This record gives sequence, structure tokens and C-alpha cells, in this order.
Amino acid sequence: MPAPYTTTESNTKELEKKNKEKEKRNKSYCHNTILKRVMEKSNFKVATNEEIEVAQSGQYLLNLPIVVDESKLDKHLLKKYFDNHPYPNMPDFADKYIIFRRGIGLDKTTDYFIMEKVDIIIARFWAYLLRVTKAEKFFSKRPSVQCEKDPKKDDDLIAEQDEEDLFVERIRLEKMQLSIPNLLSKNTIQEPTFDRIIVVYRRANSGSGDQAERGIYVKHFKHIPMADMEIVLPEKKNPGLTPMDWLTFIGSAVVGLVAVVTSLEMPKVDLWVIFAIISTVIGYCAKTYFSFQQNLAQYQNLITQSMYEKQLDSGRGTLLHLCDDVIQQEVKEVIISFYILMEQGKATLPDLDKWCEELIKEQFNDHCNFDVDDAVQKLEKLGIVTRDTLGRYNCVGLKRANEIIGTTTEEVVLKAKQDATATA
Repeated sequence: MPAPYTTTESNTKELEKKNKEKEKRNKSYCHNTILKRVMEKSNFKVATNEEIEVAQSGQYLLNLPIVVDESKLDKHLLKKYFDNHPYPNMPDFADKYIIFRRGIGLDKTTDYFIMEKVDIIIARFWAYLLRVTKAEKFFSKRPSVQCEKDPKKDDDLIAEQDEEDLFVERIRLEKMQLSIPNLLSKNTIQEPTFDRIIVVYRRANSGSGDQAERGIYVKHFKHIPMADMEIVLPEKKNPGLTPMDWLTFIGSAVVGLVAVVTSLEMPKVDLWVIFAIISTVIGYCAKTYFSFQQNLAQYQNLITQSMYEKQLDSGRGTLLHLCDDVIQQEVKEVIISFYILMEQGKATLPDLDKWCEELIKEQFNDHCNFDVDDAVQKLEKLGIVTRDTLGRYNCVGLKRANEIIGTTTEEVVLKAKQDATATA
């Protein structure tokens, strides 16, 4: 009889293991659903494919291609979630990690940008040399389909599009005119920023059973330049020389070799011309290498800065911060709606919505889409706002409203602190 008993025990353990794995998957799925609702309540939006393309269409301080190591990221959880909850215009990486963004800002940097200016001078000289030698067609990059858009899009970015369009201009060194004052003086470049960014992802399963790491990572950043948003991506690979850098090395060597051979085949060999050609090729290769080293150091500095200065929180701290944002947002909506009803008297829902938005515009000079339905629903639930047969809303007096609401938790905590201070 021991054999059947052993088989039954083994099947039971296998069933328990499968149930645990299923429970973990369900918990992760529910976590994503709740997190998405909290994001929406906090006015965070999923960064769409078009927004990502616009953000990455320029360069700011980061001049290295950043690649995510996709083998270290889970590809099932987010894919399953967005398959069941479709979202328009999702980016290609949405099955591995998702980026939420809120608000638009502006970042300016003033410096001499010596190496960048040297890079521009050499790049323009190189382009001129290719045009003269008619080798431009061999080194020019073929335009992709995605780049066939309005060229103005690279410099004038639509930050938000609601009732009015807000344009944020990119100021870049590439468009700078070459002149002695510009080369020897400080220059200011600017780039629009995502005021708040939240990155959500889960690492790939590297263990087995209970040792498997299935936690969902949530990281919160502030003031991230759009063109440098790669610094917040998860599981980044160490950057190396780009294919264009290698092409530059090989192309420079080939062009230099052809020029030297052509010069040697001439009846009268000019050693100064050969020396100039070799010096130019060596100098350009050295410039490419040292530019890469500078960009690598700048990249490491940006990563360090983003971790210590731009990262607000991660994990549970981010969730608590979002919950606090939601509470403050809804309380402010309730207070503004109640204030308008006190000032204006009875009002229909559309009128109340319009007056609340006008108040915010008048006091803060800002446009918003006021969520009056949710605010009025909460006021009715508290019992301090009523609706008549004509669909108009009316509020009770301020004193009566305080009596109906009663003592709040915050007041109890504040009173306890005051009593403790008085006793001490």
C-alpha cells in the first residue's frame, strides 16, 4: 500500500503548487487593475506610442543609444492585462513595461558645450567633405517611414491638447549658427520635460517555486527631459559604440586610404597633402572615440542624478503617494463644488461644472476639465447637498454642513496631539 499513498501525496503537493502559482498571478493581475484606477484618479496618463516617438525625436544631454535588456523583463503580465483592457495607441514595449506621465515642464541648461560645438564643427566639415567627394550617398542615413512627418514636430512639441494647444520649443545646438561669439560664449538649450513619470514593470522569473521573484516594481520620477527619458527605463544595458560610430571609423579609414593612394599615383607627390589627409582621418577617429567616452561619463552622471535627485520614491512609497494625491484631488473637488453652490445658490450640473472651471481659471490662470459628477455624488452621499425635481442642486448652510459631517479623523488626531502637547 505505500506506493498509492506516495502517488496521492505527490499529486496533492503538485496541486497545491499550481494553486499557489495561480493565486500569485491573480494577485498580480488585480494589483495592475487597482494601480491603473489609482493612476487615472491621480491624473496620470499612459504614454502613447506617438508621445514616445515625439519625445525620442531629439537629443538633449544624453547622446548614447540606451537599450533595455528585454530578457530580464517579464512579458506575460502586462500583455495579459492590456489584452483584457485595450488601450489606444500603446507603445511597442507595453508588454514589458509601462510608462505613466503627468504634467509638462521645461528644462534649460546653460554651458559652453565645448565638445558638443567641436562635434558640430567636425560633423559639418565631414558633411562638406562627403559632398565634395560625392560620397554622401554612401554614408547618408535612409529615412524611415516614421520620420516622414511634419519637420516642425521635432522643435515645437505639443505638450497638452485640450481646449488650447500649448507649444514647447526645443532649442538645440545643432541649429546654432557657426560664429565666433557663439563658439566662445555660453549657450542655453532647452527641452520640454515630463513633470512626473511612473514606470511599472516586473522582472523575468529567474527562480523556481517559492524562490521565484514575482514582485511588481513601481518607480516614481520627476522633471525628466523628454529626449532623455531613456534614463528611467528598467534593466538598461551598458551602452557601447553605436553602429554609426563603427561606420564612421571604417568610412574614415576607407576615404583616407583612397585619398592617400590617389595622391601617390599623381606624377608629383605632395607630402603635405598626404599628411593633411592622414591627420584629418586620425583626428576624426579620435574625436569619435573621445566623444563616446564623454557621452558615457555623462550618461553615468545622468543615471546617478536621476537616482538621487529625480527619483521621488519606489514601491510602496509610490503607491502611498498616489493614494494621497487621489484623496487631496477629491477633497479639493468637493470643497470647490460646495463653495460655488454657497456663492451661486441653486445650480444645474452643467452650470456648476462651468462655474468651477471659471473659478480655477480666474484664481490660478489654468484650464482644467473639472470632474463635477464625482464631486456632487460625494456631497450627496455626505447629505449636505440636495437635488430638486428640476435637476438643480442646492447646499445646506456651512454650520449645518459641519454638524452633519461631524468630527473627522483628522480633527481627532489633531486634538490628541494638542492634548499630548498640553500634558507635556
